[in-house]
Amino acid sequence: MAEFALIQRYFSGLSAPGQDVLLGVGDDCALLQPPAGQQLAMTMDTLIASRHFFPDIDPVSLGHKSLAVNLSDLASMGAKPAWALLSLSLPKIDHGWLQGFVRGFQTLAERFGVRLVGGDTCQGELSITMQLTGFVEPGRKMLRSSARPGDLVYVTGTLGDAALALQLLRAGKDPGELRKHLEMPQPRIVEGRMLVEAGVRTCIDLSDGLVADLGHICERSGCAARVHAQRLPLSSRVRSHVQESGDLALVVAGGDDYELCFTLPASTQSLLETLPFESTCIGEIIPGKGVELLQEDGNKLSLPQAWEHFVS
Repeated sequence: MAEFALIQRYFSGLSAPGQDVLLGVGDDCALLQPPAGQQLAMTMDTLIASRHFFPDIDPVSLGHKSLAVNLSDLASMGAKPAWALLSLSLPKIDHGWLQGFVRGFQTLAERFGVRLVGGDTCQGELSITMQLTGFVEPGRKMLRSSARPGDLVYVTGTLGDAALALQLLRAGKDPGELRKHLEMPQPRIVEGRMLVEAGVRTCIDLSDGLVADLGHICERSGCAARVHAQRLPLSSRVRSHVQESGDLALVVAGGDDYELCFTLPASTQSLLETLPFESTCIGEIIPGKGVELLQEDGNKLSLPQAWEHFVS
């Protein structure tokens, strides 16, 4: 099967026309019409076999994750998802694999109103690059640079589940339900929209680990953060691992959580009571630089090395 036949068979149906999509998959460029008065929020991620996912991953899970990691970026901005571009490199054409990949992508895309409007396919080592565009209202977006001393630091969900799954898989052990956290993360689009509409103005998604990502907020905001280890929200499986090993590294630096970390003034803390999802206060923004992690007795814990390409 040639490239354009592949595109026609598997991807052209993901580009239904509408008021904002004037021309989608099938031409040299997509033609798009942003809604009046909206700003564009754009992000892009690349996933490479053996670097970001196991080569034998279920293609349905990979189709889901390829979109989910980009949706998580839009969630942290409080953006409404809209359009996707996909660049797919494949060693060979495998129809069963492609059907699964498209099914995983499409199920998540339909859930959040994403339409595939173009991209590229080529032969090579398995890798997926996706660019995603969403809409934000001017003045209603969440940035890394808006935190101030006195703000409280919150996270959604639990931390460390994906990192523990990866650790178990590398050891040849079955992670059970934890594997879904690693291979099919659930982007917090709904929560992000609710937060920005409630007035939250500082947020980041936790893709590289709490210490690294909260550190980005501190750097851009010109302040520091104090995190209380005993407040970190953990699933029962991760909590057992931490109690047995005494090691918090996979919780605060493991990455792939795809939860939201946000800050807000203590005086507005009550607004979270009106939102229909749970979040956990794990610390506060303080004057200074960097992130510090405190034990229950107040002593500082050493910070593990966060993941970083070309360094880690």
